[in-house]
Amino acid sequence: MAMVLATLASGGLIGLVLGLVGGGGSILAVPLLVYVVGIGSPHAAIGTAAVAVTVNALASLVGHARAGRVKWRCAAVFATAGMIGAAAGAALGQAVDGKRLLALFGLLMIGVGVSMLRPRRGAEVPDVRLTRDSAATLLPRLVPIGLGVGLAAGFFGIGGGFLIVPGLVLATAMPLPYAIGTSLVVVTALGLTTATSYAVGGLVDWHVTALLIAGGIAGTAAGILAGRALATRKGLLERLFAMIVVAIGGYVAVSSF
Repeated sequence: MAMVLATLASGGLIGLVLGLVGGGGSILAVPLLVYVVGIGSPHAAIGTAAVAVTVNALASLVGHARAGRVKWRCAAVFATAGMIGAAAGAALGQAVDGKRLLALFGLLMIGVGVSMLRPRRGAEVPDVRLTRDSAATLLPRLVPIGLGVGLAAGFFGIGGGFLIVPGLVLATAMPLPYAIGTSLVVVTALGLTTATSYAVGGLVDWHVTALLIAGGIAGTAAGILAGRALATRKGLLERLFAMIVVAIGGYVAVSSF
C-alpha cells in the first residue's frame, strides 16, 4: 500500500510540474522511481518512466494543439531526427552499468538546471514556418540538434522536454509558448521510441507505470489550473524548478558515485 501511494504521489508531482511549466516532469521521474518508489534497477526505472512520460506528454499535447501552439512541420523534422538518436541512445543506455548511468543522469540534471537559470537571448521569430524557402536555413539546424537531443533522451530514458525546448528555440527562434507546444510532439515520439526499446528488453514495470499515469493525469490537471492562476509568475516558477533540478541532480550524482 505504501508503494502504491508513493507511486501515485510521484506521478502527481510529475504531472504537476508538466502542467505548471510545460515540461520537466520527466527529468524527475527516474530519481522518484529509484529513491521514492523503490525500484531497485535503474534500467527498469528508466523504462517505466519512459512509458509514463509518453502517455502524459500525449495528453498535454492535445491542449496545446487545440490552442494552436504547435509548429507541426518543425516538430516532424525534429522528431524524426530525434527518434533515430533515441533508438541509438536507448540501446547504448541499456548496455551501461546502472550506477554509472544514474551518476551520468545526475550530472545531466545539474547541467539542464543551470542552463534553465541562464537568461534567454536572441530575437524571436513569431511566425516560424518550414517551407521550401526556409528549408535551407532551418533543416541544417533542426536535424543535428534533433539527433543530439534524441540521443540524450534515449540514453537517459527521459522525454527531454527541457532539452527539446531550448533546442527548438536555438534552431528556429520560435517564441517559448510555441516551443513548449511543439516540444510535446517530439517528447511523445522520443518517449515512444525509448519506451518500446526498454519494453522489448523486459525493463518496464507495468503495474508501476499504470499508477504513475493515473497520478500524472490528476497532477497535470492541477498543474494547468495552478499555472493559469500563477501565469504572471511563470519566470519565478521556472527558476525555482531549475534550482530543484540542480539539487536533486547533485544528490543523485553524489549518491551514485
